[in-house]
This record gives sequence, structure tokens and C-alpha cells, in this order.
Amino acid sequence: MYIDLIVVVILLILGYGFGRHAERRHYQSIIRREKEMQGMLTFSTKMPPQDLRISNARLVGGNVVISVDYFKRFVSGLRGLIGGRMKTYETLLDRARREAILRMKAEAQELGAGMIFNVKMETASISKGAKDAIGSVEVYAYGTAITLASR
Repeated sequence: MYIDLIVVVILLILGYGFGRHAERRHYQSIIRREKEMQGMLTFSTKMPPQDLRISNARLVGGNVVISVDYFKRFVSGLRGLIGGRMKTYETLLDRARREAILRMKAEAQELGAGMIFNVKMETASISKGAKDAIGSVEVYAYGTAITLASR
């Protein structure tokens, strides 16, 4: 009985440590790449301004699936009993959204585009309701990459 409790506590501590380390590394990567891609402008408006001379427009997208670690899953399970904000999942969604946008920008950059219009995001929960499954979230960001004509 006590050995089972000790094993659970040790696994929670390990999950917390490794999960926090992985999340911190991912955030550092995201911040570095966001600085590199800050020149790629994104807009939620459907159409670019009429005065832009567009040479090419293509659909670009980026998707990511991020899984929650065991510690966050455990803490959110406890929070689900009480109710309230699921802060443990907020960072998961934040990382997924930012990563999907970065991947979309990278695709647009490969095409030589300078900006992306009509940016949208779709979010899906993977394995929701599946028994004993690790919770994951998929975020897909997409938009129209615009390449400007040279004057």
C-alpha cells in the first residue's frame, strides 16, 4: 500500500520535472523562432489592401499536435473535481497555437511570401473521452500567403 503511494508520488515528481523542462525548452525555441519570423506579417482580415501589387497568392498552413504530460493531467483531474480554470492546459494551448503559426509562417517564407492574410486557426482535442489515453491537442493555422510583385 505505502509502496504504491511512494511510486505514484515519485512518478508525479518525475513527470513534473521532465514536463517542466520540456515545456521550458519548447518555449525558448518558440521565442527564438518568433524573433526570426517577426518580419512575416499576419493579418486576420480576409482581403489585402487594394493598392498592393500581388504576384502570387497561395494557401499555407501549419499544424502541430502537443500532448499533455502526466503531472498536468493529474493536476487537471483534481481541478476537474473542484471546477474552475484549467491553468495547466492553458500553456499547452498557448504553445500549440504559437507553434502552428510559426510552421505556417515557415511555409510562407519558403514560398517567398512577405505576408499572410485571412489567418484562421482550428483546434481539436485528440483522444477526448478515450479511457486511459493521454490528452493531446491539435492546432492547425492557415491563411493566404501573398507574394508582392516587384515594381
